[in-house]
Amino acid sequence: MKAMILAAGRGTRMRPLTDVTPKPLLTVRGTPLLDRLIGQLAGAGFTDIVINVAHLGENIRAHLGTGARLSVHISYSDEGPAGLETGGGIRRALPLLGCDPFLVVNGDIYTDYDFTRLPTSLAGLAHLVLVDNPKHHPQGDFGLRDGQVTDIAPRFTFAGIGVYQPALFAGMAEDRFPLAPLLRRMIARGLIGGEHYRGLWTDVGTPERLAALNAEAR
Repeated sequence: MKAMILAAGRGTRMRPLTDVTPKPLLTVRGTPLLDRLIGQLAGAGFTDIVINVAHLGENIRAHLGTGARLSVHISYSDEGPAGLETGGGIRRALPLLGCDPFLVVNGDIYTDYDFTRLPTSLAGLAHLVLVDNPKHHPQGDFGLRDGQVTDIAPRFTFAGIGVYQPALFAGMAEDRFPLAPLLRRMIARGLIGGEHYRGLWTDVGTPERLAALNAEAR
């Protein structure tokens, strides 16, 4: 299975850090988030990785190159300076991801999730990993019942980890669009499965959360 890391976001809430450094290259205890994530993926057998780039994308290319340093092969999906949001970014990268289900991971999360537990085949169009709601997102995103993602409370937070069928994006134009509305349409049709993960997970979305992670690491 191929993996895609989403790394094209502007990281506005992380400014001024992200004025000069792409958010996935910010460090926890000296290691860039992106390096740590790629190491986890490689350890789980994901060695063919696609990374989408936009804001300061040249920094990511210069840092990772072909991926050989981290024992993976990296292909890049360039979205130009503005980026295409999550849905549009995945849609643009489909030619690099192939015809089989593929993993997509947000490049700005810090987790100990074991990627080997993900399904390699899907009954529906996607499998989402959900986590307990953090303080900054108490309302959650999706419900979960008997392995099926729902829109019914109680809701959990989408972890930014999912396996997708290319068919999920059938009919979507190669344009800028968010992923969540597409997922909600498919959830209403009963086509999205999922799991609840209770381990370590942080959305490194603000300088305060990054500082907290570094304090915990020390």
